[in-house]
Amino acid sequence: MDFPPFAVTVDLVVLTIRSGRLHVLLVRRGADPWRGVWALPGGFVRPDEDLHDAAERELAEETGVHQPAAHLEQLASYGAPDRDPRQRVVSVAHLVLAPDLPEPDAGTDAAEAAWHPVDEVGELAFDHTRILADGLERARAKLEYSPLATAFCPPEFTVAELRAVYEAVWGRTLDPRNFHRKVTSVPGLLTDTGRRRTEGRGRPATVYRPGPATAIVPPLVRD
Repeated sequence: MDFPPFAVTVDLVVLTIRSGRLHVLLVRRGADPWRGVWALPGGFVRPDEDLHDAAERELAEETGVHQPAAHLEQLASYGAPDRDPRQRVVSVAHLVLAPDLPEPDAGTDAAEAAWHPVDEVGELAFDHTRILADGLERARAKLEYSPLATAFCPPEFTVAELRAVYEAVWGRTLDPRNFHRKVTSVPGLLTDTGRRRTEGRGRPATVYRPGPATAIVPPLVRD
């Protein structure tokens, strides 16, 4: 039995926080189809590559970031027959989270690469608008029940810096005292470094690093 040929790509939803706002990395396409339209970074999987390896390669090429400096996980697969006019293409999207990523350089097939606030992104090429929406919801939901927010933080951080991550990703203001009480009461979520840092007025803030916990119980709720 003959099977029709098709290609496999990886698309990356790369999120970081810049100036207190959640941003996504987009590239302006330099070739057809969708020439001149913003899209998620990504590319075709090479014959000798595993999917994860392809995602790591595209991440390095588009941002200069190498594993394990960023959190990288598989998001979902997208395979609508008409999603790419060139041929049948199945995309395996990945979610990437990292703190304070640098200005990007456009890859060989992109005219431009830039960070965009997620709340200002318009319609994207292919089905990337849907992929971005799925990536945002995955990131927002995982902040409720996992320590994923620390992937947006530097290696050492204060509770105020961690709260700023939640506020940027969730897009809402959180009560500082309630947030502090909740996150410091989760066993293994934060490890006290024994140091303090002055943050404006008031007492110096405790400096933490990520603890061994793999889940937040009970979860933090957006509402």
